[in-house]
Amino acid sequence: MVAIPSLWLPIVLAALAVFLLSAAMHTLLGYHWNDYRALPNQGAALEALRGLNIAPGDYLVPKPQTAQQMRSAEYKALHERGPVVLMNVSAGGPLGMGKNLAQWFVYLLVVGFCCAYIAGRELAPAAHYLSVFRLVGFTAFMGYSLALPQASIWYRRSWRVTLVEMIEGLVYAGVTAGMFGWLWPH
Repeated sequence: MVAIPSLWLPIVLAALAVFLLSAAMHTLLGYHWNDYRALPNQGAALEALRGLNIAPGDYLVPKPQTAQQMRSAEYKALHERGPVVLMNVSAGGPLGMGKNLAQWFVYLLVVGFCCAYIAGRELAPAAHYLSVFRLVGFTAFMGYSLALPQASIWYRRSWRVTLVEMIEGLVYAGVTAGMFGWLWPH
């Protein structure tokens, strides 16, 4: 067993390495640029949405008020006619990524901590690099990727976007596993 405090360096360095790698992948490679499409006449659409004064949050349109209403002929016809809209509304304001990047880094630390917890309970000090890599890599992949299909299954998110992000998660898991394997206590 390896105590988590002795794994602080791989936790932090893995988070930093994945943070920098993800920044490079998202800014230099540009393959996420077309993940979202623009609405036709988005200026008019934005103006119409502003006029509704919608509070930030997640919305479903049409949205039944009860399970009984969802079974009604009126609701079924409304749903079948379409469109069905799942949307997230954010408040306007200055364009900035600072808060998102800080949250992303904290998330990377949490994944690293979970990897350290599991590997620290299962592996001894001086464990072979490949043993550390396999266990941490699979654990990190679960943290980075396995919840992503839920958005495609339940919220109709593009499967292409989900699969690309799962592949990114596999890359991040490899970086995390490599960092832990390299810095595993001897």
